Amino acid sequence: MTPSSPGKPADLVITGCTVLVHDDRERIGFEEDAAIVVRDGVVDAVTTAADVAGLTAAERIDARGQVALPGLINCHTHAPMVALRGLAEDLPTEEWFNDVVWPVESNLTERDVTLGARLACAEMIRAGVTAFADSYFAMDAVAAVVDACGMRAQLGQAYFSSQGPEGREASLEFARRHRDTAGGRITTALAPHAPYTVTDADLAATAELARDHGLPVHLHAAENRDQTDTSLARHGATPIQVLERTGILDTDVLIAHGTGITEADLPLLARAKGRTAVATAPRGYLKFAWPDTTPVRALRGIGVPVGLATDGAASNSSLDVWESMALTSLVQKSAEGDPRWLTSRQALHHATVQSARAVGLGGSVGRVAPGLRADLILVDLTGPHTRPVHDLAATLVHSARSADVRTTIVDGRVLMRDRVLLTVDVPAVARELEERLPALTERGHGRRIQEYDT
Repeated sequence: MTPSSPGKPADLVITGCTVLVHDDRERIGFEEDAAIVVRDGVVDAVTTAADVAGLTAAERIDARGQVALPGLINCHTHAPMVALRGLAEDLPTEEWFNDVVWPVESNLTERDVTLGARLACAEMIRAGVTAFADSYFAMDAVAAVVDACGMRAQLGQAYFSSQGPEGREASLEFARRHRDTAGGRITTALAPHAPYTVTDADLAATAELARDHGLPVHLHAAENRDQTDTSLARHGATPIQVLERTGILDTDVLIAHGTGITEADLPLLARAKGRTAVATAPRGYLKFAWPDTTPVRALRGIGVPVGLATDGAASNSSLDVWESMALTSLVQKSAEGDPRWLTSRQALHHATVQSARAVGLGGSVGRVAPGLRADLILVDLTGPHTRPVHDLAATLVHSARSADVRTTIVDGRVLMRDRVLLTVDVPAVARELEERLPALTERGHGRRIQEYDT
């Protein structure tokens, strides 16, 4: 497709690359020796390099030897938790929460959250992540970081029922205050933590608020099979059944993890009235030695989008969605006992179109196509570990690494070019954060923000 205004200067022209594209049936393909024209933060055209040879542009990028992809989306994380990376290793889930994470989080200040979010955004930009969905504390600080660094995000202020009605009200006020800010790059959600920390009454109230204010809900549910079994024993319902009976499934909801989703839950998810999606973060499940993983095949079979995620770096040690893409494919093959599932092309579909849908952005990002926002990454495939290329999709999923991302672009703005970050001063952030670690990691006070008892 040629540029819509061939005589008008473009903001950005990328030439000489191979572009991942989707056809009208969402099948993945690749166009070689291509060019991408960007105007006003939007992809104006995906055309040939020859077609733009004489086009004037404020900025040009020669991307020969590189593949242009939609920016990756981290569909569930807690960005500020990079400050806790490596602090709670080799522990079962209950000890991880009760002995380390929740005592340390009782020390959190807004400055800790700001620094953690800055470091996390830098890590994600370098890994080709252009958008993320986050629920945590002091989220005004995270919103300010997103605004400054240029990323896209869906943000929610997390709350527990132990906070009283004030927690739920703060989550709503945050969502209303920051919705469609940062030039439209920030969207918001209500963020009850999970059915095991939020009462049925609070979940029902959240569902009502979501409907009244047109907001989605982002929460953890059926994270693992133990949670599902305990919920059945205590309440006579699975966590997904709790979401159904409290009205959460009548809203647009993003469910984190879902490795404890049962076969009996699938009909509830299939007939949910809202847009229901699940985020999978397989590295964390492996670290916790959970026996199951997100049932991607079953969810895909009932039309529920499954987006790729990392969870927070406290559990995952990484915010590398590139790794999540490869692990999702490999873990699904093992879980299903079928090497034909999940294919590389299917993994790319989850990393692009399905991830965009999961966070409610399916109409604006997730594909490189005219009219969509220019959230793009350029991946260098000239290294020895990506040569030769027999199957480009397989090379991208199983051979390429996040370090092969050369350039990251959001809304047409270059956030990293040739591996140089342009919007975050990492040394300064890391230096200040490390100075604050002794106060942040102190656990002698015996406090914790919550009790993990599922």
